[in-house]
Amino acid sequence: MTKLYEVFASIKSEREFNNFLADLCTPAEIRDMNDRWKIAELLYAGKMPQLEIAKKVGASITTVSRVARFLNNEKFGGYRTALARIHHA
Repeated sequence: MTKLYEVFASIKSEREFNNFLADLCTPAEIRDMNDRWKIAELLYAGKMPQLEIAKKVGASITTVSRVARFLNNEKFGGYRTALARIHHA
């Protein structure tokens, strides 16, 4: 996975990122990642119950629960780090 991390770190613009994702992922995979990010943002805001988030995003409650579990998981903290950076930048 180190090489993939290096590739992501080397991307210089939103256009490059979009083009790389389009090559790397299927449209469904990109939509799924986008949905998970929307869920993470809504959970982070803390103003909406999980069931309502699932309905709003069009995702399953299982997906919302999984994102919530990882959002609150201190082992990795990826969602929290990214959310803190973009909301406090």
